[in-house]
This record gives sequence, C-alpha cells and structure tokens, in this order.
Amino acid sequence: MSLITLGIQDVERSKRFYREGFGWEPVFEHDDIAFYQMNGFILGLWAKAALEEDMRRGGLASPGAFALAHNVGSAAEVDALIAKLAAAGAQVLRPGDEPPHGGYRGYVADPDGHAWEIAWNASWPIDAEGRVTFAL
Repeated sequence: MSLITLGIQDVERSKRFYREGFGWEPVFEHDDIAFYQMNGFILGLWAKAALEEDMRRGGLASPGAFALAHNVGSAAEVDALIAKLAAAGAQVLRPGDEPPHGGYRGYVADPDGHAWEIAWNASWPIDAEGRVTFAL
C-alpha cells in the first residue's frame, strides 16, 4: 500500500483537525487536497466530490466500514491523544479500555466520521522512526 485517500467535506476543517489533533502538517496541499507523509505511505485528504469525479463513482458512503489506526507508546498516551483529538473536533466513539486480546485502545471519528483506533499494544513495538511492527 502506498496511499490511503479519505473523501472529506471540508478541506480546511480536516487540515485543522489533523494539525491540532495529531500534529501532522501536509507535505503538499492544493485547493481540494492535502497529502501527509506517513511511515512508508501517504495519507491523502481529498474533497469528496472531487474524489467521486476522479473515480467516476458517485454517492460514496461516508463513513465506511473500516478503521484507520494510530499506535502510540503507552496506555496513558492513548487517553492523552483521544483527549487531544476530541479537543480538535473528534467524536469519541469508545473511550480507552483493555480489549480481551490485550493492549489498550479507544476510537474516535474525525470531522467526516472516519474512524480512528488509537492503540497501544506491547506486542506491536514502535521504532525510533515511529514504525510499528507486529512482534510476538
């Protein structure tokens, strides 16, 4: 995978959310799109109408049946980031808690309803560059 593109309603609102919530700045932006350099891939925010036109596929559902995930270094960081994202405009879908499979996680929705899991798991260490690895 090299790029994930989210269809959004308001580019400026979404850029503000990702800047204030996650602390991410676009590496490229134009009137109806913004790109963020992530760890090994690009995250794109594109005006939903422009994405539909580009795909030649109207009526894209939002939000969809998927969750994006952002891993952090501790359970305390999960709660702190969820609070920061909520202050930036996220809807808290599930406060942080311990799932049966281990770790600690919670869910928020961005201003367009895209679900983000904020998670910590000791079996998923994060290296110095912020890359997560599945390790047992």
